[in-house]
Amino acid sequence: MSLVRNRTRVLTTAACTLLTAAVLGTAGAAPSHARGVAGAAPSAAPQARTIASSVLGSDYKVTLTALRSAQEPTAASVRLQVFTHAGGTWKESDRVTVGETGGWFWYPLTGSGAVCEFSTASTEPAPLTVSLLVTPSIGCSEPAHYVVQKGRLYAG
Repeated sequence: MSLVRNRTRVLTTAACTLLTAAVLGTAGAAPSHARGVAGAAPSAAPQARTIASSVLGSDYKVTLTALRSAQEPTAASVRLQVFTHAGGTWKESDRVTVGETGGWFWYPLTGSGAVCEFSTASTEPAPLTVSLLVTPSIGCSEPAHYVVQKGRLYAG
């Protein structure tokens, strides 16, 4: 079964479960004074969690961050960032999204065994390989390859 079809099935099941819970009164709605004029619960800033990080020599730091979707709480994106060391601090020099925006599941990404592979090297250019857990039943994603060259990320 394709990842997209499986993700659609999981999201549909989750939506039906939430709808059933809301109808039965177990979903715990916000009080009417907290919902605002439109009746929607106020939204908080999306959660972000660093899931892997590596320092490449004294030049670069690379991080993988899971970003929870504000629209679909079970969905997430993954950001790969490169930082360069200058003046005693790390400053972001580049970033890319790993896979599709919102194309990952939050709970597998932030749980045990989320990072299947995160390999780096302290060379110039520096190769990077990333593979993440899609779901426990599906397993790991295909490896995505990148290269860090002069503080910039390139698909490899």
